[in-house]
Amino acid sequence: MEYSISEKLNILKHTNRPNAKSYIDLIFTDFVELSGDRLFGDDPSIVSGIALLDDSPVTLVGQLRGANIEEQIKFNFSMTHPEGFRKSLRLMKQAEKFHRPVVCFIDTIGAYPGKQAEERGQAYAIANNLMEMMTLKVPIISVLIGYGGSGGALALCIADRIIALEHAVLSVIAPKACAEILWKDTSKEIEAAELLKMTSKDLLQQGIVDYIIPEPNDGAHTDVHETALRIKTCLIKEIKLLKNIRTSKLVHQRQKKYRTMGR
Repeated sequence: MEYSISEKLNILKHTNRPNAKSYIDLIFTDFVELSGDRLFGDDPSIVSGIALLDDSPVTLVGQLRGANIEEQIKFNFSMTHPEGFRKSLRLMKQAEKFHRPVVCFIDTIGAYPGKQAEERGQAYAIANNLMEMMTLKVPIISVLIGYGGSGGALALCIADRIIALEHAVLSVIAPKACAEILWKDTSKEIEAAELLKMTSKDLLQQGIVDYIIPEPNDGAHTDVHETALRIKTCLIKEIKLLKNIRTSKLVHQRQKKYRTMGR
């Protein structure tokens, strides 16, 4: 079934759409959460830790969106602080030390743009993630499960494989904000979304996304267990393939992937 961009955006806004923690609980076992960036504090908008995927250890990093107003406030409306990016990188460097693959779940409207975040080095935290992930010596898979907003998503999107759920989107700017800038008219949100080429299908055609995982009819929230199973099957397959690639070749292929992206 083909969905319009308007329908896709409405599916993403559904209050019951599963977040990263939903998938972590269903796909992995023995999850142990690890918190803090060891510099400033912890960022609840990112959940991170170690777990088992089919009895093999992996490191997990996931951006969280709340299902109600209390959770939205707790997770800062999915806007990551610099300590969240530093926490995620700390876990990735730990994964490299212990030879664990890294799985990132991306779902954010963007990095937090507040004054305090800038004072704590927001731009540097994002840039440092990009640099370090580009040379990380273990497999990295990023799964786009909802919104992929600008630098907040990009900071977890340097990966050997980028997998997107069918209705997930990735864009440098939110359609409504884009419409306001271009036309001073937020009612043109859908027109802006179409111009941004932000859907998983668009991303696949542009060579940004490697695979699209179909969602159950009307979205992942209608059958969370089936969606999680589809993600799990894809992760097991891809991690097995990536583990068989020599480390130097793995890093070289990752760098080449991004150097040629968009050409």
